[in-house]
Amino acid sequence: MANVSVLGLGAMGSRMAANLIKAGHQVTVWNRSPQAVAALVGAGAKAAQTPREAAAGADFVVAMLRDNEASRQVWLDAETGALEGMSAKAVAIESSTLTAEWIRDLGVQMSGRGVSLLEAPVVGSTPQAEAAQLIYFAGGDAVTFARTEPVLKAMGSAITHVGPLGYGALAKLSTNTLLGIHVTAIAELIGMLKHANADVARVLEAVGTTPVWSAVAARVSASMLAGNFAPQFPVELIEKDFGYTLQTAGSDSSAPTIAASRNVFRNAVEKGLGKDNMTAVVKLFT
Repeated sequence: MANVSVLGLGAMGSRMAANLIKAGHQVTVWNRSPQAVAALVGAGAKAAQTPREAAAGADFVVAMLRDNEASRQVWLDAETGALEGMSAKAVAIESSTLTAEWIRDLGVQMSGRGVSLLEAPVVGSTPQAEAAQLIYFAGGDAVTFARTEPVLKAMGSAITHVGPLGYGALAKLSTNTLLGIHVTAIAELIGMLKHANADVARVLEAVGTTPVWSAVAARVSASMLAGNFAPQFPVELIEKDFGYTLQTAGSDSSAPTIAASRNVFRNAVEKGLGKDNMTAVVKLFT
């Protein structure tokens, strides 16, 4: 078993840390706010006051953070950053949804300090994190991937090494973008069907018998029709990911369909739906 530190204990990170504890690893945790720390300490984790303290003595340091800016601060802050506390033999695992550009930059800075980086963004929401059924897109060199795979298996059920640093981020952004387009399209179709005074559930059930329907379409439409918007993947986070995709594409005009879907989520944020599940965008059309 390894000494593993987890930085960021939101809905995903807290569950990932819990599964590492269940797998028998020695786990140290850090979070900006202390509430999430207490439950994990009760389960057997050690609490740290800073990312640097958490990383000291760790074999692996896992980060699950909001965005590029949070990743930069948590890893690289000159006083409290995790990199300052890591030994040259340690491996950094960045599981946040970030841009490929930032991941490559982070890799260069870590390499300069003798630390190996594996990017390992995840597909799945809180139920999959709870059940250790996350899907990982790993980016980095083969040696680092091989060292890290046993740790990832404590949290996920499928791990794909997609290529060098940056490829994991690109795979994750592509996945989230396709998901978001599904969400906006189905929300608009439900709005159209209601405007036409149709039995929405009946019509969608018929569409669901065709090859164009998917498992995600079934889950998304069920959430919308039930009015269940408890956050698993909040509107504000998928809007952030769309922004990263468009940044990578170069401009809105290079990806007009993606840009249009991003504007739906942006509008939802402006209307106060940012903390709700992504499926809450249906409220814009019904």
